[in-house]
Order: sequence, then structure tokens, then C-alpha cells
Amino acid sequence: MEKHSYNVNIHWTQDRKGMMCSPELENKETNDTNCIEVATPPEFDKGMPHIWSPEHLFTAAVSSCLMTTFLAIADYSKLEFVSFKCRSKGILENVDGKFVISEVLLFPEVVISDESKRERTERIIKKSEKACLISNSITSKITMEIKISVQNQ
Repeated sequence: MEKHSYNVNIHWTQDRKGMMCSPELENKETNDTNCIEVATPPEFDKGMPHIWSPEHLFTAAVSSCLMTTFLAIADYSKLEFVSFKCRSKGILENVDGKFVISEVLLFPEVVISDESKRERTERIIKKSEKACLISNSITSKITMEIKISVQNQ
């Protein structure tokens, strides 16, 4: 596969926040720029609550990569499932005088309709985490607690 690039532009608006956009995500038909507001999280000096932070985006990148990789592998493997969701938690700590996201905890939950597909579903979730390009690009520890439930028809 050839190299790909993903462009993100950010500009400061006020205080400790700004707007983040990507020219690739702009909808030319509706003129929607699909931007999000980002800020320093409230745990830091002059941080702002209720706004996406780099720490949230980092955690979201790992979690959303798990989901999209799972969806691709499940589709390729012809795995039928009812639903997928994943809670996630990024752990920020000071290590050797530097703040790092030391661990990302993932709590994927998949609902299937056939009990006999439980082990296969778990294998596909684990394979998805190992294949996730974001997880493979970071040094943070990734921990998963998988939950698979069966929805009776």
C-alpha cells in the first residue's frame, strides 16, 4: 500500500482553546467544515471543561481504530453481529518528569445472536486490536476487557 497523509489544521481562538479542522473532511456541497473545538483539559492550569482535549482525542483515536478495524475484519470474516460499542479510558501520568498517556483501557462490547460464534468473535476482537494502526503507532500500553453477549432472537 502506498503512503497516505491526513491533514489537520488548528488555529487558536481564545484563552486555552482553538478550532481543529481537516480540509479532507469538508463537505463541498453543504459548505460544512466539520471542525471541532479543542482545549487544554480542566486538570491543567487554565484548562476548560466540556471541550475535547488532546488527551480525549488520543484515547478516541485508539478506541475508534479498534472499532473500524473490527468492522473491517468482521466484514472480511463474514462475522455477523448485532452491535459493537466500546468505552475507553486514557490514563495520564507523570513519568520521569513528563506527562504521558501511559495506558489506554478498552472495554469493547459485542452483541451476537449465536452463542456458537462467541470464541470466534473474541478472536476477531483481539486480532483487531493487534492490527489497529493507531495502537501499533504508540508506546502506551493497551489493555482490553472484552464483553460478548448473546441476544436471543
